[in-house]
Amino acid sequence: MRAIQIERPGALRAAGLPEPQPGANQLLVRVHACGVCRTDLHLLDGEVAIPRPPIVPGHQIVGTVIGRGAGAGDSEPLAVGTRVGIPWLGWTCGRCRYCLSGRENLCDRARFTGRDIDGGYAEWVVADARYAFELPVGYSDLDIAPLLCAGLIGYRALRLAGEAQRIGLYGFGASAHIIAQVARFQGRTVFAFTREGDETTQAFARSLGAAWAGSSLELPPEPLDAALIFAAAGELVPAALRATAKGGVVVCAGIHMSDIPSFPYDLLWEERVLRSVANLTRADAFEFLTLAPQVPVRTDVHPYPLADAAQALEDLREGRFNGAAVIEVDTG
Repeated sequence: MRAIQIERPGALRAAGLPEPQPGANQLLVRVHACGVCRTDLHLLDGEVAIPRPPIVPGHQIVGTVIGRGAGAGDSEPLAVGTRVGIPWLGWTCGRCRYCLSGRENLCDRARFTGRDIDGGYAEWVVADARYAFELPVGYSDLDIAPLLCAGLIGYRALRLAGEAQRIGLYGFGASAHIIAQVARFQGRTVFAFTREGDETTQAFARSLGAAWAGSSLELPPEPLDAALIFAAAGELVPAALRATAKGGVVVCAGIHMSDIPSFPYDLLWEERVLRSVANLTRADAFEFLTLAPQVPVRTDVHPYPLADAAQALEDLREGRFNGAAVIEVDTG
């Protein structure tokens, strides 16, 4: 099968690999599309370690179940022919204290799609039947792919903001353009923060309902109740704290972030909270995939053929598009 692998940090290559075979409790999925995530860049750049390279990246996978291993589907209603989504969290032990307390996203032995398990930059993929989700109708394969990480991680970050009404979104990319729509649907006010002078992205944010859009280093017209940071820039943490009202929360939503510079204690004082998001749970997936069609969430998608995966990653790195990039794998 055709695939793209990260061979080692900095080295992405096309590869011809054997078609994978599903093991016990696994599904064989024909990949139609796979969203491109900044985490893929972190893996390629060596900022997030790959335990056993080479690996096929990609963890916003949309495909069709074409086979099942022994036991797969006994407790999960995913018949052959079902369209499914496969996210970042690909396997958990089910036995550690995190799994047993409803925090499987923190599982001690978790495996991640596109890092520990070959991902969706390929024609076929195998997935744990527990971590594949039937997808709602009404979305094309390309349009729904970004919901499987940009959407899911953004949704978890929004949930950790609690009942905050004034929401700041720092880094208005794939996640923010989805979560802005969800926040507006929930009756919240959205403030969008972009690179200084990026008027195109600011206009894009306003088109999605943002009440204000400006530079990440500016103060918004009113204090925020919560700030969600999607950019991997540690210097945004003090900026977000500075923009947040007393008792507010700043949520760092990325798997990797550059070092956070020192900042005066008074930015954190008055019961502000600084926290991170780690991965996702199945509950997040079920909730968000039910909610998204109700909004309805619309994605701004930029498709690339599998052969152009390196270009898609470079365009993401350089901020050459708004919304999300998606690898189109099966064009049949």
